[in-house]
Amino acid sequence: MKHIYAFEDISEYEKYQEIIQRFSKRLNEYQVLLEEKYALVDKPKGVVWTSAEAATSIFSDLPIPAFTNKDTIYISPDVKAWRKLFMQQLDGKDLPNIQGFYEQISENHILTILGHELTHHSDLFLDEFENEREGSIWFEEGMCQYLPRKLLLTDREFNEVSTIEKELVDVFTRKYGNRSLDEFGSKSYTASLSSIMFDYWRSFLAIKYLVENRFQNNANLVFKEYHKWDKEGRKISLTEYFKLEKISL
Repeated sequence: MKHIYAFEDISEYEKYQEIIQRFSKRLNEYQVLLEEKYALVDKPKGVVWTSAEAATSIFSDLPIPAFTNKDTIYISPDVKAWRKLFMQQLDGKDLPNIQGFYEQISENHILTILGHELTHHSDLFLDEFENEREGSIWFEEGMCQYLPRKLLLTDREFNEVSTIEKELVDVFTRKYGNRSLDEFGSKSYTASLSSIMFDYWRSFLAIKYLVENRFQNNANLVFKEYHKWDKEGRKISLTEYFKLEKISL
């Protein structure tokens, strides 16, 4: 993959040069794992490294400074900007434990966001990323959260972010809890950040539950069952197929 730098001046690039180098090295290692185990064949053409402001106001109008546009990944390496964004998703709620986690969130967690975007390119996903993904958006987004976290974080980091997002789901279920996982994305990106992220938190936890509780810690077995659902004609929703409707995530 090519690496493109889109900063306003050289000093801004120099500010992030070292973290970009660290991320690029580990991204290459993660790419090899995806190629070997998770059918990454058609890789994106490049990564555009830019500021959080440019990512959300010039390259897109999304509120999150990491996304894929066609075959190019855009991301900000600004850890402070990511910490600020993660705090915003709390909607001003007084959650000291969660606030403390996000105020100190590490580079590794930001790296998994880059890994998330790369994972979308796996051929194990049935629907084209740029097209309408019928009934399985939560599966793809959840797996794109789960795999880089499982493979790039330490066990302690993985368990910690899992606990934090479980707490967030518990807190925000009072507000958004009537939605089905199958409705992932039904709230547009003009909705509150917590509403957007609620879908991601639950999708990650659903995949984590499937992999670790139902499929012997083997993500490929989950993919196999997902493909079976598709081959059988998608007669019921994917959440019904996996019997997730009554599971407390």
